[in-house]
Amino acid sequence: MGSRIGVVVMAALLVLYIALVGWRAVVLLGSGQVIGVTMGVALLVMPLIGAWALVRELQFGLAADRLGRTLDAEGGMPQAPAELRANGHLLPEDADRLLAEYGGAATAEPEDWRAQYRLGVVQDAAGRRKDARAAIRAAIRLAK
Repeated sequence: MGSRIGVVVMAALLVLYIALVGWRAVVLLGSGQVIGVTMGVALLVMPLIGAWALVRELQFGLAADRLGRTLDAEGGMPQAPAELRANGHLLPEDADRLLAEYGGAATAEPEDWRAQYRLGVVQDAAGRRKDARAAIRAAIRLAK
């Protein structure tokens, strides 16, 4: 629940930023000076990129959460080992074992969203966020 509150707060702050930068862009566009108009156009592009990124991240988060809840309800989520690092990540020996196990399952069943999602969960727990996001993105794509 705490992460959802964080997402809402960050989204609200980004919307506020987009509004303030957009307002400043309109003021600069109305200046009539070449440099002001140029900066106004640039400031209009930045909030559009920010809004696009916000929407994409929210879509990803909602889809990943939906798949996670489905897999958890089926009893298919990977079980965490008894011992974890202080930061919540897997110990190196557990990470190697689980990455090999779930990586092999995902390779054996490349069209199974559940295998891809489980791999993403284990990769995230091992501290491999970029790989985890790619695996979860693949799971989302396969689940559609």
